Amino acid sequence: GKGKFLMEMASKYPEVNFIGIEMYSSVLLRALQKMDRLKREGNAPENVRFMCMDARNLKEVFAPGEVDRIYLNFSDPWPKDRHAKRRLPSRQFLALYDVILKKEGRLEFKTDNRGLFDFAVEELAPAGWKAEVITYDLHGDEELCRGNVMTEYEEKFSSKGNPICKYVIYR
Repeated sequence: GKGKFLMEMASKYPEVNFIGIEMYSSVLLRALQKMDRLKREGNAPENVRFMCMDARNLKEVFAPGEVDRIYLNFSDPWPKDRHAKRRLPSRQFLALYDVILKKEGRLEFKTDNRGLFDFAVEELAPAGWKAEVITYDLHGDEELCRGNVMTEYEEKFSSKGNPICKYVIYR
């Protein structure tokens, strides 16, 4: 994404390393520009790195069990049925995440797209994942919203009154 979520998380948790992965260089460029601006201001977190890559290649970059947590924020919904395998919360991608995520690791997914979220929830059981938390209105849930770091898209969509869906899953 554009880097807001990642940089806020990195500032909030300086003992944790964060890696932002974006497939499109034009989007990644905006995150890099934001990081550059923060560096000039002396506020850039030191625990952030960015990678321009296709998530289908995660196993080539990360060792089995190397990742503690995965955040999927407002990913492309790929609305056509024939593109379902490209959706980041699909069972195909869940199988990839299963390899790189630590045994006790968690995956968090947020979106305002109800169709994509319903699809993502339906993919859990066939992929062997379980939900720790599911909400169809993140900002209406005081407990889940506590500590929530918003993305640019989350701010935009929630300001229009769109409910934000979120789950936290594990294997």
